[in-house]
Amino acid sequence: MSGDGGVRVAGVAMTPFGKFPERGLKSLSAEAVDAALKDATLAPEDVQVAFAGNSVAGLITGQECIRGQVVLRESAIGGIPVFNVENACASSSSAFHLAYELVAAGRYDTALVAGFEKLTHPDKKVSLSAFSSAVDVEMAAALQEMMQKVGTKPDAAGGGAAKPGKEGGGAKSMFMDIYAAAIRIHMSQYGTTQEQIAKVCVKSHAFGAMNPHAQYRETLTLDEVLGAREIAYPLTLPMCAPIGDGAAAAVLVSDGYARAHGIGGPRVAASVVRSGSLPSAGTPMAEVRAADAAYEMAGIGPDDVDVAEVHDATSAAEILAYEDLGFCAHGEGGRLADEGATALGGRLPVNTSGGLSSKGHPIGASG
Repeated sequence: MSGDGGVRVAGVAMTPFGKFPERGLKSLSAEAVDAALKDATLAPEDVQVAFAGNSVAGLITGQECIRGQVVLRESAIGGIPVFNVENACASSSSAFHLAYELVAAGRYDTALVAGFEKLTHPDKKVSLSAFSSAVDVEMAAALQEMMQKVGTKPDAAGGGAAKPGKEGGGAKSMFMDIYAAAIRIHMSQYGTTQEQIAKVCVKSHAFGAMNPHAQYRETLTLDEVLGAREIAYPLTLPMCAPIGDGAAAAVLVSDGYARAHGIGGPRVAASVVRSGSLPSAGTPMAEVRAADAAYEMAGIGPDDVDVAEVHDATSAAEILAYEDLGFCAHGEGGRLADEGATALGGRLPVNTSGGLSSKGHPIGASG
């Protein structure tokens, strides 16, 4: 074991994201894992430890307990330590972090991270209820009530009167209501507009149209986004990440192993995980705390970032991420969208993959 602390990403791969009713977790995972190993010029027997990121296989497919062990057998990986990581939308980023920590500590020289998810189901309510399981079930009713009161939706006349946005119902994930409530507060405080959110969506779909693995590869106009079916004001359908299936994988190796075997790949400058807390705790958002810690670990600041991928379960969440990550001051995220700063050719392209709204959001894979 090298133990020098340096970790490189030697190989990566992903399947196309989409709705594949005929494919299971094993098929999807094997495609991504085999391609990532090939990208790293490694064989299955070279893998010393594996981490499997998955969120809701137990609820959708019934596969519990040994998810990683089951799917990795398809790639001839077995006998080594396999750890299953379930952490909602952060399942696979958490798996990556754990793999990074063990390789950086010198415990292993090679580690595989595999993220996979099967979200499509003949009954869409099953898929949507799986998403809702990531909410504190003992606080769900209180949260729903709070969202009814938070933020406002302008009335049809636009005369300044307001009414709560429509929430709940079985046609969407509860998280769409949560994101909608959060951005309505932002709109009220800072003047952020639905059009600015739509501009983010248009930008993301323009990127997705260039990504052969994206679930949606069509460009959209501003009018098409604004005129689409409303999910929870101000969010319309294209602004919300779709349900889908897919897998992704990464191979991490120590610097010493990379040198000894002639393997390249970018060096991991920082890997940080933080958890959220109740608003009553008075602490900054987890995204803010994680970003600050990552910048410090990497020895850079937000002004040094040239390109970013952020968690845009809705296009509105991307605007909030601009601010939480320090790319602009709080309240100015909408301005970045107006300026085209995060689009192709802008000073800081964001979600060049198409983001979750265009690339797709099979939770364990997209995480």
